[in-house]
Amino acid sequence: MADYYDALGVPRGASEKDIRAAFRRLARQHHPDVNDSDPASEEKFKEINEAYTVLSDADSRRKYDRYGDDWKHADQFEQAGRGGGFSFSNMGGRRGGRSSIFDQFFGGRGGYEVRPPPAEFRVEITLEEAFNGAARRLQMQDGRRLEVKIPPGVDNGSRVHISADLAQGGDFYLLVSVKDHPRFRRQGKDLFVDVEAHLDDAVLGGELTVPTLTGRLALTIPQGTQNGRRFRLAGQGMPALNNSANNPRSDVGHRGDLFATVKVKLPSEFTEEELDLFKRFRAKRMETPASSVSKDDGPAGNDGAAGEEQS
Repeated sequence: MADYYDALGVPRGASEKDIRAAFRRLARQHHPDVNDSDPASEEKFKEINEAYTVLSDADSRRKYDRYGDDWKHADQFEQAGRGGGFSFSNMGGRRGGRSSIFDQFFGGRGGYEVRPPPAEFRVEITLEEAFNGAARRLQMQDGRRLEVKIPPGVDNGSRVHISADLAQGGDFYLLVSVKDHPRFRRQGKDLFVDVEAHLDDAVLGGELTVPTLTGRLALTIPQGTQNGRRFRLAGQGMPALNNSANNPRSDVGHRGDLFATVKVKLPSEFTEEELDLFKRFRAKRMETPASSVSKDDGPAGNDGAAGEEQS
C-alpha cells in the first residue's frame, strides 16, 4: 500500500479541508462508473478511498502518522508500552495479521461503501420560489442529473439537507441565496412594500390596493393618513421554514406579516380650478385663530409606527 498522503497527493501537514478537497477531486477522476474499462482506475479509486478513510479521522490519522502501515495495531503497541505484555508475533507479522480495510466495505463489483463528507451546491432562487418552494436539477459528480426540492420559507444562507444514495454521490446540502425583489423587502418572515396613495385619498381617506405574494388585497386608510404611515396585514408574509412544506397558503398562522407603507403622491400638474381650491384651503387655515384649534386638531403623533393591523 502506498503512503496515504502520497495517494491523495497532499503533504503530511495538510489540513482537513485540503484532504477532503483532494479526495473529492480524485474520486471524481477515478470513480468506477466513469472508468468502466480501466481496472487501474478502479484500483486507484480503492486506494484513495482507503487513504481518505484513515486520514479524515483525527484518531486514525494520529495512529497512522506514528505507526505507518501498522496503525491498526496502535492500541496494542501502546498497551505494550504501558507494560501490558505484548509480542510482535501476536500480530502475525507486519502485515500477516492485518485484516484488509477492503473486507469491511467491498462487495458486488467492488463498490466502496464509505460515504464522502456532504458536499454543498449553491442555488439561487427568487422570492416567489422561496415563498412557494421550488425544484432544481443538479449535475452530479458522476454525470447524472438529480432533481431536488427546495422547501418554502428558505432565506439567504439557508442550508437544505438532501438525502441521496451512494450511486448519486451521497448526501449533500443546498446553500440557498434569494434574489432581491424589485418590490418587496424581506426581514425574516416579514415582508415590506411601499403603496402609493393619491393626495385626495390621504386627506379624505380611501381604499388602496396592496400587492402580496398571493395576489392583491384592499386596504382602507383613514382620513388624514400621513406620508410614511405603516399598516400591518397579518399573515401575508413568508412561511416559516418546515412549517408549510405542502402548501404555504394553508398555513397562515405560521407565516409572517406584510407591512404596507403609504407613500403619498402629489400631482405633477394642477388645473387652475385645483390651484384655486388649494389657495382657498390655505387661506382658510391661515384665518383660523390659534386659540380656536382644539387639541384633537394637533399633530397626529407617530402615525408611521408599525403595528397597526388592517384586515
